Amino acid sequence: MNKKRSMVILSVLLMMSMLLAACGGKNAANSGSTANGSGDKGEVKTVKIFQFKTEIVEGLNELKVEFEKEYPNIKLDIQTVGGGADYAAALKTKFASGDAPDIFSNGGFAELDMWQDKIEDLSDQPWVKDLVPLAAEPMTKDGKVYGMPMNLEGIGYVYNKDLFAKAGITETPKTITELEEAAKKLQAAGITPFGNAYQEWWLLGNQGISVAFARQDNVDEFIKGLNDGTQTIVDNPQFKNWSNLLKLTVQYGQKNPLTTDANTHLALFANGEVAMMQEGNWAQTLIDNIKPGMNIGMFPMPIDDDAEKNDKLTVGIPANLVVNKESASKEEAKIFLNWLVTSDMGKEYIVKKWKFIPALTTISASAEDIGLLGADVKKYVDENKVYGLQSSKFPDGVTQEFASVIQELIAGKSDVNGWMTNMQAAWDKLKK
Repeated sequence: MNKKRSMVILSVLLMMSMLLAACGGKNAANSGSTANGSGDKGEVKTVKIFQFKTEIVEGLNELKVEFEKEYPNIKLDIQTVGGGADYAAALKTKFASGDAPDIFSNGGFAELDMWQDKIEDLSDQPWVKDLVPLAAEPMTKDGKVYGMPMNLEGIGYVYNKDLFAKAGITETPKTITELEEAAKKLQAAGITPFGNAYQEWWLLGNQGISVAFARQDNVDEFIKGLNDGTQTIVDNPQFKNWSNLLKLTVQYGQKNPLTTDANTHLALFANGEVAMMQEGNWAQTLIDNIKPGMNIGMFPMPIDDDAEKNDKLTVGIPANLVVNKESASKEEAKIFLNWLVTSDMGKEYIVKKWKFIPALTTISASAEDIGLLGADVKKYVDENKVYGLQSSKFPDGVTQEFASVIQELIAGKSDVNGWMTNMQAAWDKLKK
């Protein structure tokens, strides 16, 4: 009896030890899995993205979902300040308040210099070797690349081809005289030639005025001269010519241009109430949202009667995504940027959803993908008929100052000579 009881107890103890060993083994396996990062309990890091392109917000949020499926331990926090708001001021506030983003937008050139001590060198990233040379310029310094260009963008006059045909205009204007003749034909056909969103500072002081700078004999030397006092905007022929273009658009434009914002001029254009507006190829998706399938195109802004020099489109890099080198999540930030331009999903959104002209040779884009406006811009780029967007070379804050001075000219508060003097004063106030 005692022997039998001893045997039973021994059997129970043996079974218990086996169960404990099994449980211990399972726990050890789970522990090892987590430590190796293959489990679902690894550290989750958040990458804060602060950018200004309002037209891509919906797409970015959709990509966030797809990215987080592939990288469950990386979460994206996307914030956008744009659409006329002062992104540069908002970014400075972010850093000053201790809420610095991990990825943010930078225009390159002077803006790169200003933020140099905060920006990670990305030269070793796999996508760098595939950059279109034009796209690489703004963020390249001393042979190092500091940002990923989002896309190429052209700026000029977006026009309604059907309204041009109705007015008997068979070719896009290449001189300011031809532009005025086209405006007169449109007006005679009962069509308002221009929709002017001159309430917007960025349209005037950033994009529009760039042509006057680009048409200098040597734009970089001219800007250097403005900074060291050997050059001046006052009595500069290209600025006088640009003011003539501005006056022409006001003369043949809708009423109240200074209280018209970008949304309004887009609506006027999409509804066929105006034939032209100063915009870029980013307007494609915005127009499509109002009236899909419009027969539209784009041509450069002519400031004089030199057809050859006018037949170049302003093309620039609207934003470069840079990584905060002080970020605790900078490696995760790099993973996202690489995914954006190498994954099938990212590449599809860049060209088909956002209608972007790619800044990398590894991303192909058909005219059907990027839309009619993008196709026109790409044609100018392919033919090397471009002027670079110059505003990233300006002193910090001067684009807003320029816009105010230009708006005073439109309002009749200054004449052309006074306007040029005020433009020079704005530069002198903010140059280093």
